[in-house]
Amino acid sequence: MTAQRAERADAARNRRAVLRATEQLLREGGGDHVSLDRVAALAGVGKGTVFRRFANRAGLLQALLEERSRKLRDAVGNGPPPLGPGAPAPERLLAFLDALGAIAEGNATLLSAHGQACAEDKYRDPSYQLWHGHLSTLFADERPDLDADFLAHAVLAAFDGDLIRHLTRPDDPRRFTRSVQQMAMALIHRD
Repeated sequence: MTAQRAERADAARNRRAVLRATEQLLREGGGDHVSLDRVAALAGVGKGTVFRRFANRAGLLQALLEERSRKLRDAVGNGPPPLGPGAPAPERLLAFLDALGAIAEGNATLLSAHGQACAEDKYRDPSYQLWHGHLSTLFADERPDLDADFLAHAVLAAFDGDLIRHLTRPDDPRRFTRSVQQMAMALIHRD
């Protein structure tokens, strides 16, 4: 028996349907519009199916965020430089923030809903832990004299859904990402 069982086809189909329904509800009415009942009804599955798989609204939003950041996680660990291993820390930092910013700019409503639903457990969220760990490592590599743990939390604090929506305009859709990159570079710059 393998350490991690393969997902049954019906379970995978239900998971995809539930995540699609969650996305649709987020688009239609924001985070307050997402409930296990609404998601189950829209996905065409029983509420028990959603509850057993995701436990609660926070688990549902965590899973959706994890799904959105899967390619980034894989690229950071195994992809080519500068996002993957092998590039200097500043280059990796810029590449990571560019990719994370793209996820954030495309999923600001999800980030807002996720932040509200997971407020108490934010720092234990798998996506947050991955992002924080990677940023901490990059900051520590470049500036071992600074508190890399704090710097990573400070940069991630900027990834607030409301702030992202405020700064993301049609005439400048990457303003948020560019600004976060500038802030990170200022943090590691030596006088």
